[in-house]
Amino acid sequence: MSIELATRFGAIRAATGGRSFDPDLPAVVFLHGAGLDHTAWTSQSRWFAHHGRSVLAIDLPGHGGSGGRVPTTIGGLAEVVIDVLDAAGLARTALVGHSLGALIALETAARYPERVRALGLVGAAARIPVNAALLEASQAALPKAISMIVSWGFGPRAIFGPSPSPGLSLTGLAWQVLARAAPGVLHADLTACQTYTDGLESGHRVRCPTVMVIGELDRMTPAGCGHELANAIPDAMAVEFPGIGHMIPMEAPDAVLSALRSIV
Repeated sequence: MSIELATRFGAIRAATGGRSFDPDLPAVVFLHGAGLDHTAWTSQSRWFAHHGRSVLAIDLPGHGGSGGRVPTTIGGLAEVVIDVLDAAGLARTALVGHSLGALIALETAARYPERVRALGLVGAAARIPVNAALLEASQAALPKAISMIVSWGFGPRAIFGPSPSPGLSLTGLAWQVLARAAPGVLHADLTACQTYTDGLESGHRVRCPTVMVIGELDRMTPAGCGHELANAIPDAMAVEFPGIGHMIPMEAPDAVLSALRSIV
């Protein structure tokens, strides 16, 4: 199930976890990573939707089922989140983000503390510098960029071992989602990551319960950088998963869910 929300940035599509959206229930808004869409959160969004939460797993502008223009700054993407909350009639929500989505969640919580009741940051760091070759390929050679993301983004278990979702290839799923992104979307996302430098300062301004979910073998937001951000956020709890890479919501869906349940 999904709903469409009218924002200044265009029509935003949001999956509701298989249940009708009810703004009177405690809400959880899920934010995906660069070039991806709401399907990155399928497991977690469905669980919360069936356990007393209202869920919006949004497709950011220009991603998945959403139209509109794609902001190229984390600040601009934080404004998208606030527009979504306003359109959905939500005064407050828990925000859960992965990678790019984690930066957006962090910045939203820092700018609008009264709107965020809890924060889940998955595969995050105060800064996410983008490899120069990847940034260039995202603009000029999309298949090459996708290959880089898939090979760097997943840990060895996801690449060589059995899938946590029987019958589903995690790397194949990531390929499909990244490949169907509209032209320029992945480059805009990576540019937003590359140019964001306020992570530690924003972390200090967070005033809600926060959990950081960290992959031991993450090559895009290394574990040490994740712990650095956790230390900047007052009273944040950090959980590190051994053997897991950057695509944590897909690689370790049950473990991520367990960590998020502690605050969401």
